[in-house]
Amino acid sequence: MVTDPEDHFDEVIKEENEKNEDTNQVENETEESRDANSEENQSELNQLKDENADLNDRLLRLQADFDNYKRRMKKEKEMDLKYKSQELATEIIPVLDNFERALQTGADQENVASFVEGVEMVYQQLQQALEKVGVTEIEAEGKEFDPTIHQAVMQVEEDGYDSNQVIEVLQKGYQLKDRVIRPAMVKVNQ
Repeated sequence: MVTDPEDHFDEVIKEENEKNEDTNQVENETEESRDANSEENQSELNQLKDENADLNDRLLRLQADFDNYKRRMKKEKEMDLKYKSQELATEIIPVLDNFERALQTGADQENVASFVEGVEMVYQQLQQALEKVGVTEIEAEGKEFDPTIHQAVMQVEEDGYDSNQVIEVLQKGYQLKDRVIRPAMVKVNQ
């Protein structure tokens, strides 16, 4: 069967046109699909950008709050350091008043006993004021030598005392709560 080449040519062109139409249709569908995906992607991208902006805003606010907190704590610490002795001063000021009164009375022969009595009262008041803020005397005499709270300035050999026992306190030691302010200067038996 011999066919006319022009008919065959028309058929080939017709087939090619159909293929092109199919390809165009697929491309259009793909393009529509891409447009839909692109819109979804754009929507998702916008949502992520909004979340990112929100998180950045929250982070900046949190950082600002933390910076304010640090400044406030630093200021409070400075104030605490500046006025750390206020409680002690409040307790000691009445003692100073009593010392001034005692010194104003003068110490003549008649008033010596009352003067000494007044100074003893002021001394007790001062001890009570220090105890109120946590300052206590370190007990040493007759105790075993402890280098964390005692400072041995003399070492002697005496009968009647155990080895390493404090015989005499040469200068009282004090501690603030559990911290040694000044160790007791002591004489220790060998």
